[in-house]
This record gives sequence, structure tokens and C-alpha cells, in this order.
Amino acid sequence: MPLVRTDSMQDIDFTLRRQFGKKSFRPQQREIINATLEGKDVFVQAATSFGKSLCFQLPAVIDHGITIVISPLLSLMMDQVKALRNSNIDARTLNSNTPFAERDHIMKDLGTGHPLTRLLYVTPELCSGPYFRERLELVHRQKELARIAVDEAHCISEWGHDFRKDFKRLSWFRERFPDVPIMCLTATANEQVRNDILTTLGINGPNLKAFTMSAFRPNLHLEVRFTSDQTDDRYDDFVSWLKGVYERRGKPDRKPELDKMGERVENVSGIIYTTSRDECESLAASLRSHNIAARPFHAKLANQDKERTLQKWIRNEVGYDIIVATTAFGMGIDKDDVRFVVHWRLPKSFEGYYQEAGRAGRDGKASYCFLYYSREDRDRVCGMIVKDNTSGDRRDNGGEANKRARMESHEALVRYCEDTGGCRHAAITKYFGEKEVPKCDFACDWHKDREGLKRRWREGLASEEWVYTQREEGAFEDYYYSE
Repeated sequence: MPLVRTDSMQDIDFTLRRQFGKKSFRPQQREIINATLEGKDVFVQAATSFGKSLCFQLPAVIDHGITIVISPLLSLMMDQVKALRNSNIDARTLNSNTPFAERDHIMKDLGTGHPLTRLLYVTPELCSGPYFRERLELVHRQKELARIAVDEAHCISEWGHDFRKDFKRLSWFRERFPDVPIMCLTATANEQVRNDILTTLGINGPNLKAFTMSAFRPNLHLEVRFTSDQTDDRYDDFVSWLKGVYERRGKPDRKPELDKMGERVENVSGIIYTTSRDECESLAASLRSHNIAARPFHAKLANQDKERTLQKWIRNEVGYDIIVATTAFGMGIDKDDVRFVVHWRLPKSFEGYYQEAGRAGRDGKASYCFLYYSREDRDRVCGMIVKDNTSGDRRDNGGEANKRARMESHEALVRYCEDTGGCRHAAITKYFGEKEVPKCDFACDWHKDREGLKRRWREGLASEEWVYTQREEGAFEDYYYSE
């Protein structure tokens, strides 16, 4: 029998205001929430700024029973659980870092068959264990299992850029609990990946309601800045740009407005993504030496240092205007006023680039996304992907299909960077399978200055002959990637 719900269609607007402190829903959020409250299977594909987590968090507050949330990142789970508990919502997480006392409390709570926990965040690996599965079966028998929510659902597909084999095993939920609705959410899935997700989870039947939003973010100015190892001009270029922003904000016609809002001239919140912890540290230090308030953020920092940095950055405190981070940073962080995202090095995948750039401008205001692209970095990343596919790493759990997908994603990003013949926003939406060409209001470097873009491409990149010579000399062999 399906789960018996009690008063699940109460005023969701009241819950939104009271529990989550938000005044209104973003477009489509209400429809998604209503669908899951009605017991539908739900697929959501929406940009990073959409607020996908609210689509399962709010129903969990309203609905009878517990919502199980599967997430691939510990930092994402812990951030979301902390935010929920600050809103007086009983949310918890089971992962490798969960203290024994907390783990024991959660397991006992599940063992009662009537858990008090509203949201339980778990890893896909945990879902494969027999002890956890037995606990969920008890919860289900007591009709207390409200729904399963699979976050970052593209990890299910071998055709995706970030496949995890344990996500594939989540098919167990539909096999064992056919009456429990499943919600899956992602920002990055093409048609092939979407079909794979739905088939694996067993939610491609008549009970499915799919919500696929456009990847177009009209408030983001997208730009590729060409460079090379020879010129090594990223740093000077970025500092010059940012100092220019500060100068404009400090002018007599602008500063009084900032003073009235209580906003500092230098408070231009941003993220710079690098590919290694060493560069993350050194770049942040260099920027501070030029009176630019940047702080590093990566996996090897002490938890208390990361927490302090994150909170001060979110609150726009003096000395914490910019985060220089490795790629794991930003998942699930609720900060709307990020004014720029800079990719210091070429990301591994098109999807990774899109997801990270999308952390800018979540408030709908104009924001900037720069990607520094060099052909040397292109070959470094390509070599790294080949090496990963050959030797295997913690992400590479797939077969030949996944290896091919990862390389194709990288090649698509290279084409995006080197293309000087069309709109950046159109290229992104096309990659994700959209047919309509978005109306870009001078929000990319091609629309803003197409002839200048071609000139910068010709003058900024190293020649293919130079890159080939460097490759033959082994110049790219020590390149590495770390979180």
C-alpha cells in the first residue's frame, strides 16, 4: 500500500516563510513541490541558481514520514543539514564522518519504525549496506518512508561526466519500495543522461512528472580570456579588471549609493576556481599582497578554518570578499550575491564548467563569468583524463562508455572556448539539447565584440606548433588536480 499522508497539502507558502525564511517561490518550484506532495515521481533538471534542494526539503517538513536524500558530497550534505537544523528542522546525515553517538541515535530512530528525523542525508555507498537497508524496510513497513530524493542524479549515468558506480545501485529503491515516490535532481544532463537516470531508477512510467528548465542564464556575462604559458598574464589581467571594478564603485556618482546601502567599495563577492591546492593557496596569498581580500578553500584545510572562511564570506565581512577554491566548493551554498566566477584553469568537463559558473548571480543581477583558456592547459587536462581512464581514480568507476563520455565532454568545452563564431549562451543551451536559441542581450564576449574576440583568439593563444613541441618535451606531465 502507498504511504498514507496526513494533511500534506497544507499551505506551502506559510511553510516557505516560517521554516525557510523566503518570501516567494521561484518559477516552477511550487509545481514541483505540489507534484511530489501528490506522490508523483519527479525529475528536475534546472540550473545551479534554481534552488533544487527546496523542492524536497519543504515537502519533508509538511509530509508525514521521513525523506531519504542521497548525495555524493560530504560537504554538501553537512552544509545543508546545518542550514536545516538552524531552521529548527530535524535533519541529520549518515556518512563516514558521522560521530558514533550520532550514528547510534539515527539508527535507533530508524529502528523504532516511526522516526522523528524529517530528512536523512546519506551517501550512495551507505545505501548498498544490508544493515541500513533493513532499517529502511522497517520504516517502509510502518508507512513512514515518505520519499527518496537523489541529488546530483547525473552521477547515476555512465554517459555522464561524474559517474559513480554506487549510484547505479540505487535501482534497489524502486525494486524494494515500488509505492514510494522518487525525486531526482540535476543541473547537468543531456538527453542520453536523462534517459539513463530515469531507466536506472525505474521512474520512467506514467507516474513521472518531469521538469526541465532552460540552461540559459541571461544575467551572466560569459567570456573566454585567451592566454598561454609564454605570456602567463592571467594574474595581471584579473587584478587589472577587479581594480577597475573597485574604481568605478568608488566614483562620486556611485559611492554615496553604496554608503546608503551599507556596502563597501571592495565588497565584490566572487569565486576563483583553480585545479590544485597549491595554486589555491599561492593565488590567494598573491591577491592579498595586492590588497584584494582573498581566502583559500580546499579539502586539506582544517574544518574550523573552512567553516570560518565560509561564514565570513557569506556575511560579506571585511577580508573575505573572494574565495579561491578547488572544484568541490560551492555545492549547496546559499549565497545569492556572487558577482563573479573565474576559472583560473580549464575545467575537466563542460558540465563542471557550467555548474561552477552558475554559482554567480543567483539573485538575478548582472554577474561575470571568465574562463582563462590556454592550449597548454587543454593538453594538460586531456593528458590527465587519459591517465585517469587508464589507471583509474576515485571518480572513474565506469567502463568504456564513461571514459568516452568524459573525453567528449572535455572536447566539447575546448570547442566552446575556441569558438569565435557564435553566442556563448547559445552554445551552452545547444550542448544540453535545447532547440531554441536564447536571446543574448550582449551578455557574452561574442555579442559584445565579435571582431575583438577573433583578434584576441589570434593574438592570445600559443600556436599549435609551440604546444606540440612542449608536449613532446614532457612539459605537461606534472600537471595535477586536487580538491
